[in-house]
Parts: sequence; C-alpha cells; structure tokens
Amino acid sequence: MSNDVLRHLASTIRTRRLEGSDTSYTNQLLEAGPEKCARKFGEEAVEVVIAGIAQSPQSLKAEAADVLYHLLVLLEARGVAFDDVLAELERRSGTSGLAEKAARAQRG
Repeated sequence: MSNDVLRHLASTIRTRRLEGSDTSYTNQLLEAGPEKCARKFGEEAVEVVIAGIAQSPQSLKAEAADVLYHLLVLLEARGVAFDDVLAELERRSGTSGLAEKAARAQRG
C-alpha cells in the first residue's frame, strides 16, 4: 500500500475540519475534541486486537482500516501532521527496534 492513500485520507480529514460541516462524522469527532478522538481510537484499537486473535482476516482488515482512520483523526485533533509521523518513521528506519526502545527509555 502506498502512503498516498493515507496522505489523501489525512488531507480529507483536514478539509472536513476546515469546512466545519455538521453532516460530517469526521468533523463531529474533531469538534468533540482530542479526548473523544483518543477514546474512539482506543476503542478501534481494541477491536483490532479482538479481530487479530479471534476473527476472520477480512474482519481484521476492516478493523485495521478503522484504526488507521481514527489515528489520522486523532493526529488532526492534536495538530500533528501525518508527514511528521512518516518523518519519524524514516528517522527510525535502519535502527534496531530494541536499540530504538532503549534510546527512548534513556530519554525518559
């Protein structure tokens, strides 16, 4: 999958916020604030865990799509650009996951 799909979705989410439509689910989430967006992301993350353990691959795909959408909504609610998240992943690329975790622990 290309980042283009996620970038397009992030752009659509930003547009929904800027347009302020009462008929947009995305805008309703954003208007409710970061706390609501974080709770919804958490609910979706739990659903991914459940699907990953005990449901069909199709269910897992659907729940994973939901969690990606709600992550992008949460990022928008907090003013964190998706490209900044990608830059962080790029910064970490080539670094052992164990080394990266140890470095984060040292930073506190």
